[in-house]
Amino acid sequence: MNARRVILIVMDSFGIGAGPDAYKFQSGDIPDSGSDTLGHIASAFYSGTAIQPARPLRLPHLQSLGLGESYRISRGTLPAGWSRCDLSGHFACAESISTGKDTPSGHWEIAGVPVRFDWTYFPKVPACFPPSLLAEIFHRSGITSSLGNRHASGTEILEELGAEHMRTGLPIFYTSADSVFQIACHEESFGLDRLLGLCQTVRTVLDESSLKIGRVIARPFTGPASGPFLRTGNRHDYAVPPPAPTLLQRAAEDGRDAIGIGKIADIYAHTGITEEVRASGHAALWTETLAAIDRCRNGGLVMTNFVDFDAVFGHRRDTAGYGLALEEFDARLPDLIAKLRPTDLLCLTADHGNDPTWAGTDHTRERVPVLFHSASLSAPRKLGLRRTFADIGQTLANWLSLPAVPEGTAIF
Repeated sequence: MNARRVILIVMDSFGIGAGPDAYKFQSGDIPDSGSDTLGHIASAFYSGTAIQPARPLRLPHLQSLGLGESYRISRGTLPAGWSRCDLSGHFACAESISTGKDTPSGHWEIAGVPVRFDWTYFPKVPACFPPSLLAEIFHRSGITSSLGNRHASGTEILEELGAEHMRTGLPIFYTSADSVFQIACHEESFGLDRLLGLCQTVRTVLDESSLKIGRVIARPFTGPASGPFLRTGNRHDYAVPPPAPTLLQRAAEDGRDAIGIGKIADIYAHTGITEEVRASGHAALWTETLAAIDRCRNGGLVMTNFVDFDAVFGHRRDTAGYGLALEEFDARLPDLIAKLRPTDLLCLTADHGNDPTWAGTDHTRERVPVLFHSASLSAPRKLGLRRTFADIGQTLANWLSLPAVPEGTAIF
């Protein structure tokens, strides 16, 4: 068995500047051209518009791994307040070729399987779900009706409809700019198991239809009948499986460990995952990631998604919160690096952007950093602009001596 291992960390939504096709995508009613998650957060810190007193965004360990230089590949300059530093990693910048800027598209492409087909998106109009679809869901589930039925922010729709949901017992159906069907219900009054069962029914109905909807998402929440309401960590995503074998599937099929931390198993529709570890919140994700590294066998893979950057700060347009969360993440990196064996490879990247200074509440179409660290790599090196996230998956497959993934070019 290959003694090498891979630790793949996805900093959910941590983009480093608009991709070349960003003008084709929108957040709210504004094209994503000019979006820049890292750059705009750094500028907001340095100018004092996000935090007082004004100061640079402090990410010394990520900078050492090459984050600033990765950003320079994307944008031609360093983020505001940053200067050159000594480097310890290999660094690149990657752009997406998938048709969507959603979570599955980004993650599948990272694992070597870009999304070449078009997802179905529900229109941004009142009553966005087709009546025939709702009728079939009601028939299959026994639910008589629903609330919502529109595009909405998850937190805002709870403020608006949470009390009515508690009073009527009707689930809240809503969507976003992503290819998703989201269902919010109270964990106690509606019941978590009942919510998950409803989501599975909706997934089945969608799979039998002509619609290509990426995910059905259970959004459980708690709180008194009058509010306020708080979403819990028991979110579940019911995704369609990737259309071809991913890096994770290659590892699992070869008898390797493929440990998915957080929402990884949901994103890949539980394909290619040998061990699923659910955790909510970055502190818990760090704990589970470090523990998984200890038990991952030679030749194996640990993959973690740090979702709060996206779900808690990006979508809610919380620039200060996003930046502070980045600093907290950076402070934990030495704990992870200390766990690595000489032949292990650490890769840090992202799946899309979610610029907290941008219009709307949706993801932004951005390039992402690609940072590698291993004691067995040569001196720090610039790896250039990669034309697809799939180069990451191909590189990691090569590192583990696994069969090639469907697309991408190995960087080393």
